[in-house]
Amino acid sequence: MKLIMKFIFLVFILAVLSLVFLSGIYFYVELSTKSDRYTEVKNIPYNRVALVLGTNPISRYGGTNYYFKYRIDACEELYKAGKVSKILVSGDNHVKEYDEPQYMKEALMARGIPEDDIVLDYAGFRTLDSVVRSKEVFCQEKITIVSQGFHNARALCLARWNDIDAVAYDARDIKVTETYFTFGVVRESLARVKMLIDIVFNKQPKFLGEKIEI
Repeated sequence: MKLIMKFIFLVFILAVLSLVFLSGIYFYVELSTKSDRYTEVKNIPYNRVALVLGTNPISRYGGTNYYFKYRIDACEELYKAGKVSKILVSGDNHVKEYDEPQYMKEALMARGIPEDDIVLDYAGFRTLDSVVRSKEVFCQEKITIVSQGFHNARALCLARWNDIDAVAYDARDIKVTETYFTFGVVRESLARVKMLIDIVFNKQPKFLGEKIEI
């Protein structure tokens, strides 16, 4: 019986330590990037290029993915307010039938943004890939990152680590149930731990390649 109680106590301690560790990383990323994240277009400084982080325009349930829609809304606001001049759309295109950069390009053009001002990055498989490639492939030392706030916080940390002078424009987030919100926080906490591991081990994008001037 004593052995079982000791085992339960050990599991409890490990669970508490894990929770503290996850919470610490989550709030460090959140608070350390807060000053560089903007929610009002009138306040954000000008950067020539906006980096838009990709997602699927269709939700898992077959309807509109509002994460996608609100990122496109945010890009339109920035561009039409003169806060950016070019938009780098970075997403996953690992198979011919799935093309996030093209989806974003078409959505932006439907909002009246000229094709010549939209640049496609087909190898933005992860946030790390998109951020690092913006500098190493697309030659950008300063960028404005566009995504939802929770995503922007992580992207800004990656930008700083890679010596990119970045700010972020937080696209509108999605209202969700309390259960889904909790799931989202846990998922993002794990993503931030993965980000830290990538930084420690100097993880590089899956593909780099020849430089492309924007």
